[in-house]
Formats: sequence, C-alpha cells, structure tokens
Amino acid sequence: MIDSRESGDRAPILLLNGPNLNALGTRQPDVYGADTLEDAVAIATSAAAESGFTVQARQTNHEGEMLEWIHGARGHTCGIVINPGGWTHTSVALRDALVIPEVPIFEVHVSNVHAREEFRHRSYVSGVAEGVIAGFGIRGYEFAVRRLVELVMASTGVDRT
Repeated sequence: MIDSRESGDRAPILLLNGPNLNALGTRQPDVYGADTLEDAVAIATSAAAESGFTVQARQTNHEGEMLEWIHGARGHTCGIVINPGGWTHTSVALRDALVIPEVPIFEVHVSNVHAREEFRHRSYVSGVAEGVIAGFGIRGYEFAVRRLVELVMASTGVDRT
C-alpha cells in the first residue's frame, strides 16, 4: 500500500485526510475557504520536496480504511500529517491507531476548531500528536510538513542547510 522508499532510502510523509475533506473548496467556503484538497496536497508536497521528502496523500470517508492505512504505515513512513475531520472529536479508535506507527504525528485543521461549536473543542488525536495546527487554512498543511521534516532530520542528525 505505501511505498516506503520513494526518495532514495527516505520514507515518505503520510498525509491523511478524513471525512468530508474531499469537499474542500465547495463545502462551507465561509468556514473552510475556497482552497481544495488538491491545493492542500500540493502545498504539502511542495514543502516536503524542498528538503528531499515525498508525500503519500490519501483521503477517505470510511474510518476502517483510515485505520488500515495507519496500521500499514508502521515501518513505511517517517511521519504522519493528519486532518481527521469529524473523527477528531469522536474516534478513540483513530487515536489508538495513531500510536502504532511510532512516528511523529501532526494534527491539522483548516478552520479554528476552538472558535467553533463546543463539541469541536475536544480532540482525541491531540494527545498523541507532536503538534496541532488549526485555523490557518491549507497553510496548516505546509506548517505541519515543515515541522515534521525538521524533527525527522534532527532525529537522524541531518543538517537542513
């Protein structure tokens, strides 16, 4: 499922998007903006490529499929950037799966979930994430990828310059 060695011997960054994110750009543009999921993937891919990393991007509206991708990531990815969508606030199974790959996890939200409905203030994912980025539109994907690259390079003793 995941090709772990697309850029020499460097494992890719897994970019996961949950339910309804396939509708970015058309779903509630007043909340989520006009940028599409393809735009988000492009900005993340570009940020990763600057440091020689690749991105494996996936989106699903099916929780079981998301869990399978996360399970399969163990040993095949250097880190995960995930926008869990609505599962952020509901899925203990997703939270439990995210510890399986034993890689850095970054949680991303296009909107500022803390300025929205009360139920969106609770995240099951945040407790296992290195960082949470919310409210910066699709730029949050770029920020997450850049920080993930910094962590991976620091852990392997690689200088970015």
